[in-house]
Amino acid sequence: MPRVRTLVVAAGVALLARRALSRRIARSPLWPLPALETPVSGARATPALRPSTVRMLVAGRSEPAEGVVELQLEALDTGDLPAWQPGAHVDLVLPSGQVRQYSLCGDPADRSTYTLATRLIADGRGGSREVHEQIHEGTELEVRGPRNRFALVPAPAYVFVAGGIGITPVLPMLRAAESAGAEWRLLYGGRTRASMPYLEEIEKLAGPGRALVVAEDEDGLPDLPEFLAGAPLGAAVYCCGPEPLMAAVSASLPAGNTLHLERFAPGAAAGAGGTFELELRRSGRTLSVTPGTTVLAAVRTELRDVSYSCEQGFCGTCQQRVLEGEIDHRDELLTDAERDDSMLICVSRARGERLVLDL
Repeated sequence: MPRVRTLVVAAGVALLARRALSRRIARSPLWPLPALETPVSGARATPALRPSTVRMLVAGRSEPAEGVVELQLEALDTGDLPAWQPGAHVDLVLPSGQVRQYSLCGDPADRSTYTLATRLIADGRGGSREVHEQIHEGTELEVRGPRNRFALVPAPAYVFVAGGIGITPVLPMLRAAESAGAEWRLLYGGRTRASMPYLEEIEKLAGPGRALVVAEDEDGLPDLPEFLAGAPLGAAVYCCGPEPLMAAVSASLPAGNTLHLERFAPGAAAGAGGTFELELRRSGRTLSVTPGTTVLAAVRTELRDVSYSCEQGFCGTCQQRVLEGEIDHRDELLTDAERDDSMLICVSRARGERLVLDL
């Protein structure tokens, strides 16, 4: 009996000790280990926040224009691909591990194939060159998505402006608008007609009067104010192309029309802004993020294995939970709910003088 009483007392003491330890950790999240929720970061991210991933095969490759490669991708299994709507894009994981975003420009009704196209950017970061030089028929790729931040909204009429490879998200929109019997007009610009993909299909689809094709070597730059002045009241204006083109469309937008932009580069310079203090709560380190330096670059001086990929605010790999501070969001990915307590550290910054990350 004394032995039983000893065991009971020992169990009670252990239970009280565990409760006391739990209360101490709750009061002091830095002792002995952080008592914080699971962080939203890279490979550790909540699965629901990551897009679906499909292994795909390059079933076809063609060149619809000078300097442009089109890929036809098919799933390695026999199931239907995730559905998409005009304006959607996918993340293509390249053989090197780089992640690049490409608009889907095929038929949304075709659940067996994704079609995308990319222009070779000689002075870019290497993604387009890798597609052009290393991806061929038979190449297996990982594809994430699709996602759509450029959806075609209901409107009484549509005005489309596309520059160069910016035609890729617009092309399915033209087909959808035409199929629905909607009123639409298009301005399609490029350096030369030979460099403008899908030109023949567009001219056939538009017929006379609805598509204005402007080749810079023949016609100079398009007169955007004149073109947009003819937009019907209440029309949805969609633009995809180089940043100067989108800025010009924004400046020339008539009153009474809504503007929708698609860009695959940060809208604001990721390193632009003042100096701020960055605390890495789990690591117990405090850094200074200076102008011209991204949060990601600053973090990697201390934590070399932090997850990242596209460095443009699209793929979500570098998403981190923010514990304190006001965020200057500069990404094209997070939902409003996600922006409440997380950020993409490759492009976003502090709006004030201090941020605390769950790192």
